[in-house]
Amino acid sequence: MHNYREKLQKITTFIFDFDGILSDGKVWVLPDGEQIRATNVKDGYAMQYALRKGYRVAIISGGVGESMRLRYQSFKGIEIYLKVSDKVACFQTYIEKNNIIPEEVLYMGDDIPDYELMKICGLKCCPADACTEIKEIAEYISFANGGYGCVRDVIEQTLRAQNRWMEEDAHIW
Repeated sequence: MHNYREKLQKITTFIFDFDGILSDGKVWVLPDGEQIRATNVKDGYAMQYALRKGYRVAIISGGVGESMRLRYQSFKGIEIYLKVSDKVACFQTYIEKNNIIPEEVLYMGDDIPDYELMKICGLKCCPADACTEIKEIAEYISFANGGYGCVRDVIEQTLRAQNRWMEEDAHIW
């Protein structure tokens, strides 16, 4: 792993895959066909705190399921892209729309569909249980598995590096 801590200083934007990052990768299919996943509340807190501090947060996922959107739709400012077949094209559109340069983006993915996007973002991160190919290109591998605090880990590290963690408004949800 390279010295990712220096790159934390440049991060303005967090982009996450859903399955295997915000969830543990398990998908339950209900009798009506709806797919549901469990997410981590600590990851959610960190995401909404980052948004409140002025960071951009987005989800780019190939996954399908309205419950994915419902979980985060109340987070003011989050952008959610589901059923994405080409994550690189979605990323390019997102950064152009928001005037972001790739070096400002921390992306966290865990599996082969994240590989090409990870190669072009500013800081490549993955959870402890990511596949081998993703771990090989990651600049930071979280101590936490997907769905168990890996998102909180990278957001907290970034905000701490930029002296933005635990400011006066930290206790407000």
